[in-house]
Amino acid sequence: MNKSAFITGITGQDGAYLAQLLLSKGYKVSGLLARRSSDTLWRLRHLGIGNDVQLVDGDITDLSSLIRIIEQSKADEIYNLAAQSFVGTSWSQPLLTGNVTGLGAVNVLEAMRIVNPTARFYQASTSEMFGLIQEAVQSEQTPFYPRSPYGAAKLYAHWMTVNYRESFGLHTSSGILFNHESPLRGIEFVTRKVTDAAARIKLGLQTELRLGNIDVKRDWGFAGDYVEAMWLMLQQERGDDFVIATGKTTTVREMCRIAFDHLGLDADKHVVIDSALFRPAEVDVLLGNPGKAQQKLGWQARTSLQTLITTMVDADMGRLSK
Repeated sequence: MNKSAFITGITGQDGAYLAQLLLSKGYKVSGLLARRSSDTLWRLRHLGIGNDVQLVDGDITDLSSLIRIIEQSKADEIYNLAAQSFVGTSWSQPLLTGNVTGLGAVNVLEAMRIVNPTARFYQASTSEMFGLIQEAVQSEQTPFYPRSPYGAAKLYAHWMTVNYRESFGLHTSSGILFNHESPLRGIEFVTRKVTDAAARIKLGLQTELRLGNIDVKRDWGFAGDYVEAMWLMLQQERGDDFVIATGKTTTVREMCRIAFDHLGLDADKHVVIDSALFRPAEVDVLLGNPGKAQQKLGWQARTSLQTLITTMVDADMGRLSK
């Protein structure tokens, strides 16, 4: 294919799976490496692609480094996946979340507009923008009502992606992705918190799992399926916005049951409700309508929640058993 792609957030869950997909299609892949934390490369190594991508020092909050990197990479496709992406943290770090998740996306857009306006741009939008849902099933036409600093910052980045498309004629697309998980998910996210705890309890390493509101409902899919939708968006003649979801919603309580049942455990005996873990403003239900993506991209989720959660449990059992 002889195409090149540049990914911000390449060391995260989605970035790693996307890099793997693009490499399989013959792309040259480079990614932004922000020196903010300890070992961020484990996901790339886990997928066996650690030596196949080029990592470039820079930061999404630093426009000068982005201009330099995008100019040098001459990427055909630019995927902005970088963010402060944990909803819970966004209440304690609202300014950081705004700078990284909101303004950071515009830094990438502006750098592209200045030095490589013919590239195609993907923005990682989120179902958290729907927040206090205005419709029972959320589509591209559903009004937004974010309920967290994270959701508000993502909404700014989303509308700026639309604005750059309409104002400057750039090929920009947003994927409004509903919750998507995998064994590469960070331990702070509820699905991974549950699968890790189930494995630890099975192995006798802990006895309980403390959670907040387990009656909220989410539309959960597999991250490996969802990155394919990202790529498909940038293969279209024009940029557009797409809801990426399974079209099914499940409570956190039920998700816990799947994980614990897989190991022969009773979730009710180990899950403890901790009011301190409730969010200041909760998003009670998210349920996406992926009809547009199915029709225009030919995309649909392939992995069931049962398969996803049991795969994550098995991965955590394997990791902890070592």
